[in-house]
Amino acid sequence: MDLVIKNVDVVNEGEIQRQDVYIKNGRFEKLAQQIDTPASVREIDGEGLTLIPGLIDDQVHFREPGLTHKACIATESRAAVAGGVTSFMDMPNVQPASLNMELLEERYTIASRNSPANYSFYLGVSNDNAEEALAVNQHKQAVCGLKIFMGSSTGNMLVDNIITLEKIFAESEVLIATHCEQEHIIHQNRARLKAEGVAMNHARIHPIIRDVDACYESSVSAMQLAKKFNTRLHILHITTEKELQLFTNMFPLNEKRITSEVCAHHLHYTADDYEQYGNLIQCNPAIKAPEHREALWKALLDDRIDIIATDHAPHTWEEKQKPYGEAPSGLPLVQHSLLMLLQARREGRISMEKIVEKACHAPAQCFQIRERGYIREGYHADFVLLDLKGETTVNKDQLYYRCGWSPLEGKTLPGRIHTTYVNGQCVYALGSIIEGVCGLRLLLDRH
Repeated sequence: MDLVIKNVDVVNEGEIQRQDVYIKNGRFEKLAQQIDTPASVREIDGEGLTLIPGLIDDQVHFREPGLTHKACIATESRAAVAGGVTSFMDMPNVQPASLNMELLEERYTIASRNSPANYSFYLGVSNDNAEEALAVNQHKQAVCGLKIFMGSSTGNMLVDNIITLEKIFAESEVLIATHCEQEHIIHQNRARLKAEGVAMNHARIHPIIRDVDACYESSVSAMQLAKKFNTRLHILHITTEKELQLFTNMFPLNEKRITSEVCAHHLHYTADDYEQYGNLIQCNPAIKAPEHREALWKALLDDRIDIIATDHAPHTWEEKQKPYGEAPSGLPLVQHSLLMLLQARREGRISMEKIVEKACHAPAQCFQIRERGYIREGYHADFVLLDLKGETTVNKDQLYYRCGWSPLEGKTLPGRIHTTYVNGQCVYALGSIIEGVCGLRLLLDRH
């Protein structure tokens, strides 16, 4: 449906401007101070609303296939658009793991039928699938990247064979995204705590087991490989002040060969919150001490960190109630990550322009996504209308997650997602999903 949004505050490319926005055939047709609405075109009064590009989440776990008791593409993509996320990139640690192009394409088929958001999927790397993983080079305009777990997490896809790692880093023509935690340090920490008689029964010890050095040493290893082979490397979910020494802001994003991501929960929670939330905020890498959160915010604002994402990783409530050590790591956030950032904005930590830069523009630029992530004439009309004066209370009965819970339940966050549009079509409005709309496969400008 073509439409004109009048008198709306557009946040885009470092500026906030009052504009009219004309959407035609699923794309931004015209942006101007004044647009005369063509006959038969719907007009929306945007007075009091803020228009931003749809968020692009470069790290989610929607759990399909094989783990659909936790989540599925249909439910989690609806949660995404309800939260203003219009495009997602989903991880390969499902069952069976996405370790070849045939299995990967099956996930694209599911998404094409069930997801109101746009989508891409990472091809996974294991210790023994190097040739199958490198087949992605023939599909580099259609697959967001390769994912390497250099630390174990949900799905047991740890890659620690140096021959495999060197081959992948040397020959990949697509971005490599890494989960960086050094496995032997994690094992040493766990053994040391047991030997000292520390009670291993609460998530408060999670950041002691999966500590700063585990993250740092693994990130160093990934960067050494990337520099050796001039690989395009993207290190996911940075959590430590020490790791931030490894990243630079001396170059613009489009010139960086090594980029980084921070997740909403690592910006929101600290290790002090384990006492209240326990396993609910247990994740890998671990949420760490307050000084690390402060360092993450500083690095995000000075551009050593490039992207904000969620690492949305749902598990059932029953799984999360198991004793620490048995409970899985990960938490669901995609429906409220934008509102969490608006909370940080209210606290004076970040501007609206910087939120858009890090959650919309930077993912599009980092992954070379074609014609998305910006409010530009000719680009796909993926956008969100926000009521910045409103508030949202996180209620269980309004969650779209299959797992049915959120660590934010009962919290009131600033802002309200008014409407979400994907490819010019409304997919979420005033608290309700608009069914019957499917997103598109993300295409990438790689040559």
